[in-house]
Amino acid sequence: MGNVIKCVAIDDEPLALEIIEKFCQRIGGIELKVFSDPALGLENIRKEKPEVAFLDIEMENISGLDIASQLPGETCFIFTTAYLDYALDGYELDAVDYLHKPFAFARFQTAFSKAVRRLGVVREIRSESILVKQEYNNVSIPLSEILYIEAMEGYVKIFRENGICTVSRVILKNMGSQLPENDFIRIHRSYIINKSKVRRFNRREIELINGRKLPIGRQYSADVSTQLG
Repeated sequence: MGNVIKCVAIDDEPLALEIIEKFCQRIGGIELKVFSDPALGLENIRKEKPEVAFLDIEMENISGLDIASQLPGETCFIFTTAYLDYALDGYELDAVDYLHKPFAFARFQTAFSKAVRRLGVVREIRSESILVKQEYNNVSIPLSEILYIEAMEGYVKIFRENGICTVSRVILKNMGSQLPENDFIRIHRSYIINKSKVRRFNRREIELINGRKLPIGRQYSADVSTQLG
């Protein structure tokens, strides 16, 4: 983890964002982007993959709980809300902390310190594993065990050599962006494979070391031939 921690705050109340900005400035070493539009905030998080996200829960068009369920595995999050009713939901989603508005600087600093400790653990496993959400849990999957990843509607299935299949609520494109390009390749709109698990392939399909055969999409065939040939 670098010296600067990248953070994003999403809240439809400008005053709430101003408070988070001031508190982050007091802590120091934080690069913060704020969004009053939840859709833009989520888009930025998916693209930039910040270390920490501060999420309001009750917003006009979307709940912060819904946003939390769509975050990249390496982004931890802290809920900031005026409502106490969501505390249990927040912890079930594996939130780092739950800040009840209006919160003081000391309370904010405590929550951020928890996030920093969580980040240290995540980065220890990131180089050789991928961290994904399955239901309400974070699951660490060694990259070397992954055979292939299959897309469903809004979800992916991650198949491993030991027969375990992990289901996570994330789209295939976002999952692919978390994988090392040298080791994984997308072969179809519905499939990403681990290059080291390929037994043989032709123009139409790939056979993995466990005998599973997967189709090669026409738009991906050139990349497959170049990278696997």
